[in-house]
Amino acid sequence: MPNPFAGMNPYLEHPEIWPGVHHWLIVELARSLSPQLRPKYRVAVEVRLYETIGEQSLLIGVPDLTVKGSQATTKQPMSNVAVAPSPTQPKIVEVPVPETIKQGYLEVREVATGEVVTVIEILSPVNKRSGEGRDQYETKRHKIFGSSTHLVEIDLLRKGQPMPVYHSNGQTHYLILVSRGDCRPQADLYAFNLPDTIPSFPLPLKSGDEEPVVDLQVLLNNVYEQASYDLAIDYTQEPVPLLLADDLVWVNTLLTEQQVR
Repeated sequence: MPNPFAGMNPYLEHPEIWPGVHHWLIVELARSLSPQLRPKYRVAVEVRLYETIGEQSLLIGVPDLTVKGSQATTKQPMSNVAVAPSPTQPKIVEVPVPETIKQGYLEVREVATGEVVTVIEILSPVNKRSGEGRDQYETKRHKIFGSSTHLVEIDLLRKGQPMPVYHSNGQTHYLILVSRGDCRPQADLYAFNLPDTIPSFPLPLKSGDEEPVVDLQVLLNNVYEQASYDLAIDYTQEPVPLLLADDLVWVNTLLTEQQVR
């Protein structure tokens, strides 16, 4: 079954589904761009590793030393005989286990010089919440902004804190930032919402080179079908992260019209 949404599918943002979508989309972008950029450029798939502790970064519980289910008894006279304390049953808790996260991204490199001309990033939840993942990504982002390298930053996640840009004039569900190294601090920001088709954008290259247009909507639809996400998604449930009331009404109407519900 094809993607029932004309734009971004909010069900793909589910924490258990998104890592696969991210991987598929990186590969699909590389597969699409590589033949268009030959022979001057090559597309390299790179992997960045984060070791982080998830959002539940504190101990979830502490064993309770109080005896549960004890019954009141009749008061007895004091005794000089020492009484052993009643054994306490352990309580099941969780501890913060470090997690290694692999995050793919793309580099467009000039073949003759090996220079990284453009970096393409697709944000993950680890980039949009406070912690090591966001800190490391922001450090890399600042370095790119201080160089001549172009940056394409794709944010298809509603949850979390967006990456900072100035003069964006309001919040939207999704963002695509195209920052050209020779135009900074100005950049092109494609802001769109759930009902909108994902906008296409030109991939910035060196001056004078023909720039391919990235149709992210087509690529996402290809990923949806190739990975058979229609078999993994339960459209009778609400998407995760949850939607606001108006957006939820729109999604319910759409899925009913598409006969998915």
